Amino acid sequence: MALIRLDKFISERTELSRSQIKQLAAKGDIRVNGSPAKKSDLKIDPGKDSVEVSGRSVSAQRYRYILLNKPQGYVSSTEDTDGPSVLRLVPPELRTKGLFPAGRLDKDTTGALLITDDGELAHHILSPKSHIPKIYIVKLARPFENKYVDIFKNGIKLADGDICLPARVRNCKNSDKLAFIELYEGKYHQVKRMFAAVGNHVESLMRISLGGLILPEKLGSGQCMELLHKDVENLTSEPVSDLFLPEFSDFFSAILINKLS
Repeated sequence: MALIRLDKFISERTELSRSQIKQLAAKGDIRVNGSPAKKSDLKIDPGKDSVEVSGRSVSAQRYRYILLNKPQGYVSSTEDTDGPSVLRLVPPELRTKGLFPAGRLDKDTTGALLITDDGELAHHILSPKSHIPKIYIVKLARPFENKYVDIFKNGIKLADGDICLPARVRNCKNSDKLAFIELYEGKYHQVKRMFAAVGNHVESLMRISLGGLILPEKLGSGQCMELLHKDVENLTSEPVSDLFLPEFSDFFSAILINKLS
């Protein structure tokens, strides 16, 4: 891997400015391979050298990928607009300049949300042309009807005339008011508008997967985790197995039924 300046390396992976990095280096608060680095223009090899700032390790990974289990009340924005930004939930050790939520979850929608500083990957995930599936579990006001399957499959027409791409939907045996829906696009309030178009109402909504990446059961509401390389690859891939198989969706509905009640 090519050598780069220490201050450039740290600046690209943290919220620190180069002037702040220079000051920290002068105070001995930056270490390379365990030894103090007094000069911030020192050349390092990101693939071999370990870097610590104020006792905290700096990842060699150029971009940061964070999976957040978004709770209700937070907005998918970099600013506190209609409520607190989801970025408030990212711990200091995972923050970098340029972090943003890749895509939107409504303020009252929960579940899997990618936060990253990699614009190219985010664009790829969000583009309908990429065919990255996103699966949600939905709690409905009225029982699920089998006719929804064909209506959604054929590309439902919304109240404003907008036509959605074909989508898959199925009910859950654990509850006649729980359903799973798989989308390849992300229109404004899309899931709510789709069910409204068939005369039902979404009471609560949770996204449980992005591509082949499934929201871990152990990741609590409001918690986030840094994704490993293999996890990032899963974001852009189709699930290894069909997440609409009954054994998968019924398992998930059993776990989430209380969270959506």
